[in-house]
Formats: sequence, structure tokens, C-alpha cells
Amino acid sequence: MKILTFKTNIMCGACVSTVTPILNQVTTIRNWKVDTLSPLKTLTVEVDDSFKTEDVISTLKNTGYIAELTQ
Repeated sequence: MKILTFKTNIMCGACVSTVTPILNQVTTIRNWKVDTLSPLKTLTVEVDDSFKTEDVISTLKNTGYIAELTQ
């Protein structure tokens, strides 16, 4: 298991509500949270070893959001 962080454009609670069901469906993500107060709007994910970075990037892109790995 590892923890990764992404810079996003998830700006507010409504945005978090939009991505919640989407991110909850990614089976390789054990836990996630977004810090909307951070200048980078940081998405932190706790993931399985089989996780692929593209899983989050493409999932968010399909819903109109961006994610860029910061680590």
C-alpha cells in the first residue's frame, strides 16, 4: 500500500460531491480525500500496489477534472 498526492482543480464541496461516487468506484483506491483549502487542491489517495496513476487521472478527466501527480 502507498500514498500518492495529485494537484487537481477540485475547488469546493460541490466538486467533491461530484467526484465522490466516481473515485469510490476505483477498486485500487482504499481511501481518498481532497484538501480544497490547499492552493494545489490536493487529492491524497491511499492505494493498493496494483494501482496505476492513470486510474485517477483518466477517471477525473472523464468527469471534467484534472489530476497531476505531485510525487
